[in-house]
Amino acid sequence: MEFISDRVSIERPADGGMSVVIGNRLPNGQLYMLIGWLVAWLLCGAAFLHELVTGTDPELRVPLVVMLVFWAYFQARILRVVLWRTKGFELWRLKEGELTVKDSLFGFGKANRYFVANIQRFGPLNIDKDSWKWQLSASFWTRGAEQLGFEYQGRKVAFGRGLTDAEARALAQQFGVALKRERKAEA
Repeated sequence: MEFISDRVSIERPADGGMSVVIGNRLPNGQLYMLIGWLVAWLLCGAAFLHELVTGTDPELRVPLVVMLVFWAYFQARILRVVLWRTKGFELWRLKEGELTVKDSLFGFGKANRYFVANIQRFGPLNIDKDSWKWQLSASFWTRGAEQLGFEYQGRKVAFGRGLTDAEARALAQQFGVALKRERKAEA
């Protein structure tokens, strides 16, 4: 097993192919801030719910229900990010002419399969690092922005969540070589 960084590993089995595992752990300070945000948001929701149940003003009932709906949506989003950052990882497997990409949380997740023969223009994504959208999606309180991608049957596929520029370049180079090797083996 080869390590590109402390959270990105590559394995090349003897029977061919390639497997990549990308962990999503954060530094402890950021992880504690994220968990603190989850707990604070949970306490806010508990206060809203308490006011809804015990509140005496009937005019506040509808606004509180609306607030609780929005609160529940964002609570689910925050919980998903915390779980992803603590227990989630991204798996890529290139084997027998097929690329499998899976976002795994507790071992569960949908595996997307792509035939190597149909993969075109694999490489790092063109990203404007100064854009507001990039700054928001690459922040630690989200699941992370994708860094690599390819075209598959006319649509764009992006993956490689939260990779640094150095990790993305190293993976693109090594995975590009493995894709070429896999195409030759299939031909």
